[in-house]
Amino acid sequence: MKKILPFLIPFTFFAVILLHGRERVSFLQDSSVAVQEGDITPTDLQKKVERLVFDILSNYHYRKVPVNDSLSERILEEYIKNLDPNKAYFIASDIKNFDQFKFEIDNELAKGDLTAAFSIYNTYQKRLKERFEYVKSVLDSPQDFTADDSYSPNRDKLNWAEDVSALNDYWRKDLKRQILDEKINTKKADTTIVRELKDRFKRSEKYMTRAKSEDVFQAFMNAYTESIDPHTSYMIPKTASEFNKDMAQSFEGIGATLRLEGDYVTIMELIPGGPAFRSKLISPKDRIVGVAQGDEGAFTDIIGWFTDDAVKLIRGPKATVVRLKILKGGAATGTPPIEIRLVREKIKIEEQTAKKEIITQGTTKIGLITIPMFYRDFEGARSKEQDFKSTSGDVKKFLNEFKKEGGVDAVLIDLRNNGGGSLLEAIDLTGLFISKGPVVQRKNSEGQISTEEDRNAEVAYDGPLAIMINRFSASASEIFAAAIQDYKRGIIIGEQSYGKGTVQSVVDLTRYMGGNEPAGQLKITLEKFYRITGSSTQHKGVSPDFSLPSAFTAEEYGESSQKSALPWDKISTSNFQVLQNVNSTLLNKLNANFQVRLKTNAELVKLKTDTEKFKKFKEKNIISLQWDKRKKELEELKKQPDETESIVQAMGGAAQIDSDSTKTALAKKEDKHAKDVYLKESKQIVADWLQLLGNKPQKAITKK
Repeated sequence: MKKILPFLIPFTFFAVILLHGRERVSFLQDSSVAVQEGDITPTDLQKKVERLVFDILSNYHYRKVPVNDSLSERILEEYIKNLDPNKAYFIASDIKNFDQFKFEIDNELAKGDLTAAFSIYNTYQKRLKERFEYVKSVLDSPQDFTADDSYSPNRDKLNWAEDVSALNDYWRKDLKRQILDEKINTKKADTTIVRELKDRFKRSEKYMTRAKSEDVFQAFMNAYTESIDPHTSYMIPKTASEFNKDMAQSFEGIGATLRLEGDYVTIMELIPGGPAFRSKLISPKDRIVGVAQGDEGAFTDIIGWFTDDAVKLIRGPKATVVRLKILKGGAATGTPPIEIRLVREKIKIEEQTAKKEIITQGTTKIGLITIPMFYRDFEGARSKEQDFKSTSGDVKKFLNEFKKEGGVDAVLIDLRNNGGGSLLEAIDLTGLFISKGPVVQRKNSEGQISTEEDRNAEVAYDGPLAIMINRFSASASEIFAAAIQDYKRGIIIGEQSYGKGTVQSVVDLTRYMGGNEPAGQLKITLEKFYRITGSSTQHKGVSPDFSLPSAFTAEEYGESSQKSALPWDKISTSNFQVLQNVNSTLLNKLNANFQVRLKTNAELVKLKTDTEKFKKFKEKNIISLQWDKRKKELEELKKQPDETESIVQAMGGAAQIDSDSTKTALAKKEDKHAKDVYLKESKQIVADWLQLLGNKPQKAITKK
């Protein structure tokens, strides 16, 4: 391909940041926009931006994906999937008609042509309007709940409906199920249920049929970028503005990033330290279906709402109450939503800092350090301020405080749910526990490899060290955990981590367009991370030395669940000195005891049983539409939220700890960990380790 942008992106303009493994919030449009009439068409600026993004990705993305028919086919598949993930709007003839674009999209990208993107979307808009007309006819008809009827609500793995009649059958049954569930759960009158459903679909119609050109453009461009790499994305100016605000400022709310997926406003990420994070009741992939203000306010149904409109209800002044109706992301099909009460707070980056406490296992004292993210005051560091705020600085302070408080027998670092942050902090944190040496390798799109090292030979602590990770530990968390594991400096406990081993940069496209009109931003993957052993953290993540029962599979959560994720590979190993604090003999002995407990410890056995039941429950995709059978199904499903919450608590991150040191506060701290099975087992593994050492761990050394 002809490279026309050799000087387009000088790296001095890049603000390289380690983004979390999951995407940020996408704000779609203003609620005052009227319903779109007629076909939507692209603007001249959008055509120019398409060509610019195409040239940047073709020349500078890490992957160097060939722009050919194969990519064109992937983009088409991704675009259709993003528009209609449950195959509820398009019919088979639409999909066949879209085949005309299967091998043309790559050519259109090179020319700045958006014909395919807007043609497909306009068909989608037409099908939307047809669905809403059909809904009105169904809701005006009586329903028979005595017939032994059933249906499959999740259609993503089924074939496209052959015709409108087949699609009508699915919608008729889905509406019937919604009416039946309301009758069973609320005992409302049929007329009330139908009226409320009509109101809901009127709102959905209002929101879903008012798309603007920029919304279509962003949807298509992200189908393109996601076909190359799940962490590369295009943001229209409005979305870019919100993204920058989210990255740089505090806001008042529940502490969660949201995105519209299908008809649902979905939790994509929890901000460490925020109300949603601390509640332990909300997880990524949960869907918000209703919002109420205060303890007495009525719920507003937000199914079908755009994200920005939902956010206006969810966010609000600090110290105020918001109640959410949540459909758990991992819940079985047809599970009723649960109600969660949260108190809004002002979310600030400085509040998402590490915490420490001393916990015990018998006579063993363990210093527990919880790190929700890897943070660093870059401005303070540039200004050479003493004691600027950072993860490594806080952890070093905690290690010194442990020593002053009489010492600890071991240190346990909790990285569960830590999605990443500053690369420098992952390196500096590693340096607190090893002498100088390499920590992580980086490879750019040109194949050049560099090594990031800890250059300070002193250590802050050289005693037994354990690290807890889970499926949502990503990026910088994986770099730190991998280095500790590769140096054999400590042990890793929990679940396989997320597997995000790539680096992104954000490019402001406006400066390259030669005009004053905002063009949005492009987040592009430029580099890949590798462990000092040469193995990539990408895709595979970090495998724990001790794997605890998990409810989350790699196929559902994690980098490997993304079809376009960059693959795992390997480069040459770094030159480093293994420390041998941990060896195969030690791990085998510890693992022997661990395997016995997996079979005999009541809490571990229950967690394993619950997670296996949870996985099987989610696989169910048949719902009865007969009154007695559905009532029985709902009674079973109502038990699941309690079981799901129990699993989350058993696997969840360590509680946030306040500074109160009274006996009452200490008792409360113990209570906060009472249901944390992961933490309990981690403490036991550490205690076993100390017993093998004769309870004579190496003493802490303070780094100067």
